[in-house]
Amino acid sequence: MAVMGRDENAAETTAGPPAPQRQVGDGRSEEPDPRRWRAFTVCLVAGFMSLLDVSIVNVALPSLREGLDASQSQLQWVVSGYALAFGLVLVPAGRLGDVRGRRGVFVAGLVLFTVSSAVCGLAPGAGWLVAARLVQGAAGGLLNPQVSGFVQELFSGRERGKAFGLLGATIGLSTAVGPLTGGALIAAFGADHGWRAVFFVNVPVGVVAVVLALRLLPRTGRRAGAGLDPVGVVLLGAGVLAVLLPVVQDRSWPGGGKWALVPVGLVLLAAFVVWERRLTARGGDPMVDLSLFRRRSYALGAGLGLVYFGGFTAIFFVLALYLQSGLGYSAFAAGLAVTPFALGSAVASWLGGRFVTRVGRPLVASGLAMVVVGLVGTDLVLGAVGADGVGGVPVGLATVPTLLLAGVGSGLVISPNITLTLSEVPVREAGSAGGVLQTGQRIGAAVGIAVVGAVFFSALARSGGDWDAAVRHGLWVSAGVVAVALLLALADLRSGRRATA
Repeated sequence: MAVMGRDENAAETTAGPPAPQRQVGDGRSEEPDPRRWRAFTVCLVAGFMSLLDVSIVNVALPSLREGLDASQSQLQWVVSGYALAFGLVLVPAGRLGDVRGRRGVFVAGLVLFTVSSAVCGLAPGAGWLVAARLVQGAAGGLLNPQVSGFVQELFSGRERGKAFGLLGATIGLSTAVGPLTGGALIAAFGADHGWRAVFFVNVPVGVVAVVLALRLLPRTGRRAGAGLDPVGVVLLGAGVLAVLLPVVQDRSWPGGGKWALVPVGLVLLAAFVVWERRLTARGGDPMVDLSLFRRRSYALGAGLGLVYFGGFTAIFFVLALYLQSGLGYSAFAAGLAVTPFALGSAVASWLGGRFVTRVGRPLVASGLAMVVVGLVGTDLVLGAVGADGVGGVPVGLATVPTLLLAGVGSGLVISPNITLTLSEVPVREAGSAGGVLQTGQRIGAAVGIAVVGAVFFSALARSGGDWDAAVRHGLWVSAGVVAVALLLALADLRSGRRATA
């Protein structure tokens, strides 16, 4: 696997930290960059900020409603608009970094994210805030594929697994501290203006990160003759938008007409595949190299990631609804209740990154099994203790062991799966390959939340407002989706053993 260096077709560059040279033939660097870990720290800070803004805003919604007199639809767009813009930009941004140089795209995304965060905090009305959140989401989408691309460039072998493990730990920590940080800021600045602090906190961090990125990140040259495939960008973007829009706006758009967009989106995605194949056959430069899916590690990892995110992301959705709306927990208390999952995921991601190159896919399968057991255990605990807890132990404490188990399992899935999925991807395709992988995860997450949410609200309506029954139905569906991912992993292990034999 190639590490940090110029592509053989890249133009000479004279500014920025030098990239180490490659050996001819095997694609590995003769000498790793001594500043690679400091450069990677900048990537972690940017990734932390962009992911923190997903969870931190959820707890600020009541404050937003008070401060801006925002409608329910506008609040929905504050949350889903970010996720939608984020998902739409991932693959084109990865391709742009591959072709034009990751450092420039990363810095541009970081500047845009910092500025849009300031605009969010200064927004005079809900419309301004929604528009700024769309820009902020697009900036996050610019950043994230460059992070995975830099990991491919900067590291190889066990170091690459460790780097992805730290990235997974950062994702887990951002999930854990987001609700807690948002609750603390709103408590400190008040319900009317506390939401502004939630966005302003990104500004000083972003400014420092831009300065460090310009100093530490390697500048690689452009790939000579490589294009950006505008037709592919339009087809993929329109297809993803048509699939995701009715999903993320399910509760805001009444009626079933919106679901007609889904088959339209699938047709557009099929047209995208056809276009990319024809462009490749003509000797063109497609946005996504579809031959990546002939690599077993990439095809399996992308599919497994899509299915897993469809199950595990919905856990936070149903638990937040149950704890806050069903049990009356504050946003801060609800965040504390799900912290064991996030912390377990953070620690296990770090550990998984250290061992994934030695253990391989069995590590991912073990993590999936732990998630299934943890979710089923959480469901059983909720059924046993009820809304009022048992023996003086509230629900938030009773579920700590099972959520911790599920979180540890999740940490052994996400980062190791990314490491294994991208293990055979050439560095020149690392950005677009990472973008495709993350886009699948975003689609899986959106569809999972929509399906689990529909089951949750249906059970709530049928039971006459029984929140305990609703959350248990939701957890069972989530566990079932994760079990499908486990079956995929086990089938791959079995076929791998047959192939080896």
